[in-house]
Amino acid sequence: MKRILISLATLLVVITAACCSGTRRSHNTEVSQQDTHQVQDASAPKVYFTSDISPEGLVKVYKALGVKAFGHVGVKISTGESQESNYLRPELIANLVHEVNGTFIECNTAYGGNRGNTAAHRKAIAERGFEAVAKVDIMDEEGEIRLPVKDESFIKYDIVGDHIQNYDFVVNLAHFKGHAMGGFGGVLKNQSIGFASTSGKLYIHSAGRSSTRWMSDNQDGFLESMAAAAQAVHDYFKQEGKDIIYIDVMNNMSVDCDCDAHPAKPRLKDIGILASVDPVALDQACVDLVFGHTDSTGDDAKPMHERINRQHGIHILDHAEAIGLGSKKYQLVNID
Repeated sequence: MKRILISLATLLVVITAACCSGTRRSHNTEVSQQDTHQVQDASAPKVYFTSDISPEGLVKVYKALGVKAFGHVGVKISTGESQESNYLRPELIANLVHEVNGTFIECNTAYGGNRGNTAAHRKAIAERGFEAVAKVDIMDEEGEIRLPVKDESFIKYDIVGDHIQNYDFVVNLAHFKGHAMGGFGGVLKNQSIGFASTSGKLYIHSAGRSSTRWMSDNQDGFLESMAAAAQAVHDYFKQEGKDIIYIDVMNNMSVDCDCDAHPAKPRLKDIGILASVDPVALDQACVDLVFGHTDSTGDDAKPMHERINRQHGIHILDHAEAIGLGSKKYQLVNID
């Protein structure tokens, strides 16, 4: 298992005007500097870390949170676009799902592919072995609802699968990796795009301009819309009688998302599993580990750096903190 550098060296972020999706940004090309967000402050949210990427390690980091799942539990995953995709395999996550007596929850995609409608999605789910572990609920199979958002800068509501109402507790179980549009994908993406219905995904990608057609020419608007949508889901599960926790698995970290059927081969070796009750702190800790990584032969973080920087990916963290979703400062607790 890869040695982890907890102390993050100075990060030089170079934002270029080009991006792989062909979108145009609302911000200018800039150079900025960012230091580690890990602090020794008891008031900062805790992020628990283990280098043990195994079924046992996943249960261990869940238990470290000290928040016991209750009621009807949903485990939010990505079912992946193909067998080649780097989605979290059923055999890795089965123990955790059984520990919380959970149901896998997902929504249909907005870009076609083999998960663009419920029938095709269920076929893909069965082929990938998820149903052998637990029941799978496609939350927008029967409809959608609108959740209120606090930040209405771009989206005026969050459109999610209506089965969200059936769950008392959610484990947001994300695979941390790169992403062609967002720069990176962790729990914030899994909670925004992942909970959104097909029309909700279009609404977020368009930065609130359309829920019926694909528009992706406002990069910062898209990132801020994701933050607002993630906050809407977080707030929904922070009402009385409900709760939500967050886990990022840092393995098979391609620069491409699990929604890519033919992702680039990972150049960065596996790092570990992290968990928190604060989604911003958690994703920030993962980003810090990527940018604080010491490269060696066969273990190169630079492609991930470039993907995140090119898409201005850290902006989602800045904005999520600004709107009150969570804190970029955190305490890292190694439980190994």
